[in-house]
Amino acid sequence: MSEDYVPPKRRTSSSIGRWALIFVLFSIASMVLVKYFKSGFGMPSLTDLTSFSTGDPDMTHIPEEMQITYIPSDYRSSVNEEDAMVILSNPQRYRRDFDQLIYSFNLSLLSHVANRMDLSRNVKGNLETEYQKHHDYYKELYYKDFIALRDTSDNTNQLWYQNESASAVETLNEVASKYTCSFVNVVIMGLLDAGSSAMTAKGNRIDTPCGIALQEGLGPTIKRLQERAAIEDFAKAKGLLEERVEKAVAELATMEIRDRKGLSKSLKTKVWGMDVSTTDIEVSAMSILKVGFKLDEYFDLSLNDKRKIVTVTLPEPQILSHEVYPKVDKLEVGWMRELQDEDFNRNFNLLRTEFRKDAINSDVMDKAKQEAANLMDLMFSPVISSFSKKYQLQVKFRRTVEERVDFSSIEG
Repeated sequence: MSEDYVPPKRRTSSSIGRWALIFVLFSIASMVLVKYFKSGFGMPSLTDLTSFSTGDPDMTHIPEEMQITYIPSDYRSSVNEEDAMVILSNPQRYRRDFDQLIYSFNLSLLSHVANRMDLSRNVKGNLETEYQKHHDYYKELYYKDFIALRDTSDNTNQLWYQNESASAVETLNEVASKYTCSFVNVVIMGLLDAGSSAMTAKGNRIDTPCGIALQEGLGPTIKRLQERAAIEDFAKAKGLLEERVEKAVAELATMEIRDRKGLSKSLKTKVWGMDVSTTDIEVSAMSILKVGFKLDEYFDLSLNDKRKIVTVTLPEPQILSHEVYPKVDKLEVGWMRELQDEDFNRNFNLLRTEFRKDAINSDVMDKAKQEAANLMDLMFSPVISSFSKKYQLQVKFRRTVEERVDFSSIEG
């Protein structure tokens, strides 16, 4: 018997299994082809493939390209420069007006972006409603950042350097530049088709929504406010020099900070873009800053007979006085450079501002409160114990109404 001989039964069994496998594969292929080509011959569509894989035609979504056409449009500012100067000079007092200023300004930026992008009337009509969903959050961010960057207790010195209103405008620009792109993208893109796979742009002066808001809206508005601020500062400084003010002062100073800082600066003179002369200035200054409480603004003494507590309430601590003694340590004037008063005033003002920033960012306010509490205890405890040893002294600090911030609108 040959070794290559295969029994007939084994050959038949193998053939049957092979044909069975082919039949199963052919059946599956037939079902797939029938499903793919039931609507006609040709390649299956993306919709058919998606429907076949999910089993639900309603879940099919085909992203489409969104095309934006940019058109020329003039920016219409809603900011009244004169009113804005008043609001920015004292945002705590005019808190509601500050919020309305931010609301109107941001809405005008959104309207300009929508006009430049030539969006439909339906989209433009929903701009204000969509922004209102986010305004409560953004107005708190604008206000808190503006207050954190502004030292409103420094108004008198800012007037002397003719920089009060200009400083407020600069702070507004810094805060608005921080959040403009955020709310513009959230509102504009939220109103457009979120399922678009891509966005193409055509037309005149093509830019991003963020770029349009910053360059064509925020930039020109800040420039107009700066021009108005220069006029306001000059008028206020002139009035400060002409009038003599005398008033009674009731202050309680509890902390004093002494510090020293230096500043060096090079002023270059250029001809046809080349440096031809350099002036080096080195200025140093000693600072004496006092922190305490203005008792003429608020002071309250109350007695609770049931709880046997005497409560002394003081205002929040603030900078009461700040004396700066500048000195020019080095002055080397270049052969083509003429120094102006502004060169020195700008450096002196910068040093004074840095002294105040360091003090405010330190723990001096907390130390002032502790010293005030110790002082109140020293002053009132003997008087209280003289009529009853059961009474205890309690010292509190009251934030003024203008400084209160309502966060209920953004809770949750």
